[in-house]
Amino acid sequence: MNVKGSCHCGQITYEAVIDPEKVSICHCTDCQTFSGSAYRVAVPAPKETFSLLTGQPKIYIKTAESGKQRAQAFCSNCGSPIYASDVKDPQVYGLRVGCLDQRAELRPKRQIWCSTALAWAMDLKDIPQISRQQS
Repeated sequence: MNVKGSCHCGQITYEAVIDPEKVSICHCTDCQTFSGSAYRVAVPAPKETFSLLTGQPKIYIKTAESGKQRAQAFCSNCGSPIYASDVKDPQVYGLRVGCLDQRAELRPKRQIWCSTALAWAMDLKDIPQISRQQS
């Protein structure tokens, strides 16, 4: 599936080809912190299909407990997370689904790091739903 994405301010735009069957939710504590939310939704894009069209993301290098380093790419202007990848010679870019134009079509197919999930994030069905923010 061809996808296009951009940061919130539009400074960074990109396109890629992804497999919608590989969309996942990650509940790890890093994804909670990086997203500012209970989890992050991502989809892998092979290196050969990913193209930055405009802008250049700022890169933050995160070192995991294992010692492995991951590049976290985000817009330096608006802070939108764009992708994560290996630091040296990335073969896959973990695109952040919230920045993709096709996000409504990209239903997650699995959840990972459920051992660190926030308990309430695993069951939202009983929380009242309001269509828009009210004053």
